[in-house]
Amino acid sequence: MTNFSSSSNWQDSERSQKRIKQRYRAEMRFKIYGLTAVCIALVMLGILLSSIISKGYPAFTSTELALEIHFDQKILDPENKNDYSTLYSANYAKLLRQSLFTMFPEVAGRKDKKSLLKLISSTARFELREMVLKNRNIIGTKQTVWLTADSDVDLFHKNQTHRDVNENKRRLSNKQLKWINTLYTKNAIRGVFNTSFFTNSDSREPEVAGIGGALMGSLFTLIITLVLVFPIGVATAIYLEEFAPKNRLTDFIEVNINNLAAVPSIVFGLLGLAIFIQVFHLPRSAPIVGGLTLMLMTLPIIIIATRAALSAVPPSIREAAYGVGASKIQVVTHHVLPLGLPGILTGTIVGMAQALGETAPLLMIGMVAFIVDTPGGPFDAATALPVQIFLWADSPERGFIEKTSAAIMVLLAFLITMNAIAIYLRQKFEIRW
Repeated sequence: MTNFSSSSNWQDSERSQKRIKQRYRAEMRFKIYGLTAVCIALVMLGILLSSIISKGYPAFTSTELALEIHFDQKILDPENKNDYSTLYSANYAKLLRQSLFTMFPEVAGRKDKKSLLKLISSTARFELREMVLKNRNIIGTKQTVWLTADSDVDLFHKNQTHRDVNENKRRLSNKQLKWINTLYTKNAIRGVFNTSFFTNSDSREPEVAGIGGALMGSLFTLIITLVLVFPIGVATAIYLEEFAPKNRLTDFIEVNINNLAAVPSIVFGLLGLAIFIQVFHLPRSAPIVGGLTLMLMTLPIIIIATRAALSAVPPSIREAAYGVGASKIQVVTHHVLPLGLPGILTGTIVGMAQALGETAPLLMIGMVAFIVDTPGGPFDAATALPVQIFLWADSPERGFIEKTSAAIMVLLAFLITMNAIAIYLRQKFEIRW
């Protein structure tokens, strides 16, 4: 009987050991699966970011050509009026033609001359106009000036257009490549930091297109969104969490707030189109409408985040305040709200970061328009950075490929910065109970 019992205990112990080893192996496999999934995600993220960066970083430089321009007074101001309107409407394109034809005297024929003029950007004449309007003393003199090159020349200078490709498959002809080589030998071509990418607005010419107008449009839109959504969202959350009675009405409101947080963003765009534009007749494509629309979309997120931050404050804080005679308002404003502020700020920043990256609602209210001028206020026509990326991605010009990737890099930088600030505030001011 004793031997049987010992044998049974030994078998049970052996089976237990096997089960323990199986659990350990299962746990190890689960860890391996998790690490594999994380590694795959990191590899995919690395591929995505490397693709965006490799295509976008050349947009932060631009190519310029050095031309000796004779600011001929007979062309710019033949009557010597020296007034703004005459200089503004002068034929600056003729100055460019004279300079290029003087630099390449061997070029003859209408077709070759037209190809030569394509080396310089079509906006170079506006650059000359700005020079003359800023300094009228250069009229009648010869100056060596650096002007923006055409997009095809810019791509070639950045080694994105290969010389050994068949002439029929590239934008630059063999003659144009020969002229570019001549510019290299004369040190008349260079790459510089592309400040116009951050200051200019949209353009049909990729070499001068920039995100300045889109950045201002996004700035006005986010300011309007923040000014409206923060006080309304926080006040609503405080009322629902601290003052509202628990009944069917408040339950209905809470359910709808939670549902609105999951509604597709394009629905809010339709709501903004129907209410703010068609009912209140606010200007289409204006940041004021974009801010109001994004406010509707961000409001449920702010309310939910604020309520979670307020509910995380321990009840003992409230009870201690009531114990020393504080009123309900004093408890909320002096104790609960300050302690929940880190979570409120974190939720607000995350909500604003989501609003910054939204495109669909802004498309519905018309902020997809081609805007050349930088908006001066919330009622001016404008576009936003995500919409600008959408427009450039749909453009057939090859020069807009790098512009699109560079704009994505800027947008990602803003989003990462906003999320980093949210994490910092959370860790710095969070109180662990």
